[in-house]
Amino acid sequence: MRKLGCWKTSMLAMILAVPLVAIGCGKTIGETIDDTTITTRVKTSMLNDPAVGGMKIDVDTTRGVVTLSGIVRSQAEHDQALALARMVDGVTDVKDALQIVPEGQ
Repeated sequence: MRKLGCWKTSMLAMILAVPLVAIGCGKTIGETIDDTTITTRVKTSMLNDPAVGGMKIDVDTTRGVVTLSGIVRSQAEHDQALALARMVDGVTDVKDALQIVPEGQ
């Protein structure tokens, strides 16, 4: 019985702490979940597109603003990666930090 009470107290503490952590980071829980969903959708669309080397592109989302960084092989791959990110629901802006490095360099 005592273990159950301790468990309940621990869970209550965690439930109360999560919103404080999210607020401390400047994001609500909803914004964090939305940004994670957007990041996942952008990354998935890049991995599913044979013209984009999705494994070499990092995706970061903050309040709907997606930042793409990493290395692409051509201007066409660069443009396609930006276009894919812009097509995802919830994306408000796309920031470009991609570097074009032709294959073999």
